[in-house]
This record gives sequence, C-alpha cells and structure tokens, in this order.
Amino acid sequence: MRVTGLYAVTDARCCAPEGRERIRAALVGGARLLQVRCKDLRPPVDAVRALVSLGHAHGATVIVNDDVGLACEAGADGVHLGREDMTLESARAALGPSAIIGVSCYDDLDRARNAAARGADYLAFGSFYPSRTKPHAVRADPSLLTAARALGKPLVAIGGILPENGGALIAAGASALAVIDGIFGQNDIEGAARAYLRLFEEIL
Repeated sequence: MRVTGLYAVTDARCCAPEGRERIRAALVGGARLLQVRCKDLRPPVDAVRALVSLGHAHGATVIVNDDVGLACEAGADGVHLGREDMTLESARAALGPSAIIGVSCYDDLDRARNAAARGADYLAFGSFYPSRTKPHAVRADPSLLTAARALGKPLVAIGGILPENGGALIAAGASALAVIDGIFGQNDIEGAARAYLRLFEEIL
C-alpha cells in the first residue's frame, strides 16, 4: 500500500452514523488514504469496521488515529501516532509487520530521523499553514519536507492545506497532503477532493 496522494482525515461529523456518505464523497473524489479521527469520543468498532470496508471498496488505505486497539479490532490498515500515543514498537507488535504506522513529527526533523530509524512507514510534518482544526499547532516550514526526503520515507504534510497552497508542499517533497476542513468543511466534498487530486496530476 502506498502513502501518496490525497489523505482525507475525518472530522467529528464523519464519525456520526450519517457521516458515511460524506466519507464516500471524498473517496469518490479521489482520496486514497483515509484517517478515522474522532478526538472527543471513541467510535464504535462496528462503525470503524464499516469505514474500513468502505475505504477498501474504493481502493483506499484506512488508518486509525491514535488508538492502536481500535485499529486492531476494526481491521484497519494501520495507525497514526502522535507524541503522547503508544510507542512505535508497541504499535508494531500489536498490529503486525504489514501494518502502516505513521508518526507525527511536527516541525522536528530529529524526531523524524528517530521515527524512520525505528521503522515508521511515513512521517507527517505540520502545521504548514493556519488551521481551524488546530489553531495553536506549531508551524512547520516547507524546507523540512525537502530535508526529510533523505530519510527515504513517504512524507505527509498537514495543517491548513488548500488547493491554493498545497502545490508548494508537493514540490517541496510531500508524498501526500492530509486534509480535514478543506474537504469535509466544504459543501461539495467530492469536488473539493478532486481539486486536491489535480495538484498531484499537475506536479508529479
């Protein structure tokens, strides 16, 4: 499974039962990675399992944010780990060698080097631009992506990314653009996803 292209990250509305059609629209629009992120509650395992099936039906890789146990129970393809989450080694032991484990590296190239050496499958940097989801997040410079290319891992950019500014991050080295509000905060979710997809078609 490749970590590349549009990486759709769910918002709170997507975790509700009626949110499945919102996610379907993003997948139809071209998202090939989906992160199930419900920060304020743990969604039911059956609901996440249904999203995994939906993602797979559209050829997408499905990642669970933070919760390794939920990823295991729901049959997800992997997990995304932040600074306060389970260690990469423990997550690998729980999920197995074929799971995709991504690590948030914020604006820290040394953290990225450490994660790469310990077997992370992708490295996420950001926030690159002001973000409504995390307005106080540390800001990262696109030059980090260029420097991190030497680590030989797929690089995910996140934070306030729009079709108008995402191209610069791809050019700097991002393999994938992780987007929440730019997709799920829009009235036309499918159309919004297609706008990001065009960035990769134009640049790569």
